[in-house]
Amino acid sequence: MTTNHPQGLLFPDALQQAVRSRFLHVSHDHRGRERLYFDNAGGSFRLRSALERLAQIDAIPDNAERIHDVAEELKTIQANATADVRTILNAEGGSVYAALTASGAMFDLVRAVVENVPGQNMVTTALEHPSAYDAMAQYAQRLGRELRVAASNPATGGIDVEEILRHIDADTCLLNVIYASNISGAKLDLEAIVRRAREIKPDLYILVDAVQHAPHGLIDLQKTPVDGITLAPYKFFGCRGSGIAWLSPRAAVLPHDKLSGKKADFWDLGSSAPGQFAVVTEIVDYVCWLGGHFSDVADRRGLFAAGITHIELHERALLWRLLEGSEAAPGLRHMPGVQVFLDHPDLTRRDLIIGIGFDGIDHTQAVHDYAQHGVTVYERVVSSIYSRRMLESLGLKGAVRISPLHCHTPADIDRFLHVTRTLAARAAG
Repeated sequence: MTTNHPQGLLFPDALQQAVRSRFLHVSHDHRGRERLYFDNAGGSFRLRSALERLAQIDAIPDNAERIHDVAEELKTIQANATADVRTILNAEGGSVYAALTASGAMFDLVRAVVENVPGQNMVTTALEHPSAYDAMAQYAQRLGRELRVAASNPATGGIDVEEILRHIDADTCLLNVIYASNISGAKLDLEAIVRRAREIKPDLYILVDAVQHAPHGLIDLQKTPVDGITLAPYKFFGCRGSGIAWLSPRAAVLPHDKLSGKKADFWDLGSSAPGQFAVVTEIVDYVCWLGGHFSDVADRRGLFAAGITHIELHERALLWRLLEGSEAAPGLRHMPGVQVFLDHPDLTRRDLIIGIGFDGIDHTQAVHDYAQHGVTVYERVVSSIYSRRMLESLGLKGAVRISPLHCHTPADIDRFLHVTRTLAARAAG
């Protein structure tokens, strides 16, 4: 369906208002100051219900590993959320692992594979988040493996399938790829990558960082059967304090840190945090509620798929308006003094992230200037450990990253464009 709307499809007005009402601080910060928060790639707006549910469940003192009724209630909350992780991913079986952060989970997954799966080389990409890239680099060094890095495509802002495949051979023990770039928004063709990589090595282990992409598009592990994938609730309308990983049945039983008495595929260490699991269910409930406005299917995965698909379509329409503008304001592509980086024309291959630059304003100063106009964005600069490798691979020295969310409206986009035009005009003198 998403390819039928190359310029996206906005929510109906009434639904848009209902969506906004379910989130906190969409139009004002926590101090009551009016602002546009366009840094959702660094987190995301919080669902009211997620925070309320976290507080409610976290206040319960009971331990889930008991036999009384409250403990059973907590176990049910965790079991439901574990099922909801599979709903998000369209995954069957395997194990769900709740770590403190998605970054920590990724290090754990990489370690389990490379310490236990034979092979002479490991493959990743230049666009990986440090949690994936550094895990790969550090374990390659420790174990004497060759680290092969697929190069970025500066024209698309992503990684070409063929570029990844040329690094894979019969001696590759692990492929680790990001689902979508957190600088350009470019989505990798994961279905083709997985299928063709396994044509080269049928038993290849594959890990995926979906932290950036999961809140913006549909994931289907039936089409992309990987061995591990990570999510972060705080970037998915939820709360900080947990990272979620799913592992395939064969990956889950690789040797890893665990209590000796637990099953071979069990990954959690210590007491669970039922409130964090409850947050996952609130996220899925919300997306299913949204999906119910577009589909009459009864199953939870079907409703979730409809909801996330229309989130993607709405965000694509916002991206189109950012780039092309409207009668209210010219778009970034048509604004003197503004450069749009990595501007691939096919918006179906992009999540809602844009990197821009100004003539006469450095990226950090531009972020400060936006803040003076009540707009929060983020600077990607080569001095940052979170940006340098990716920027240099794309031929950039820096960028102002813009990342709205589906809570935003066309009016929000127009306001942002007016501020941007003001900054560009001021720089031009």
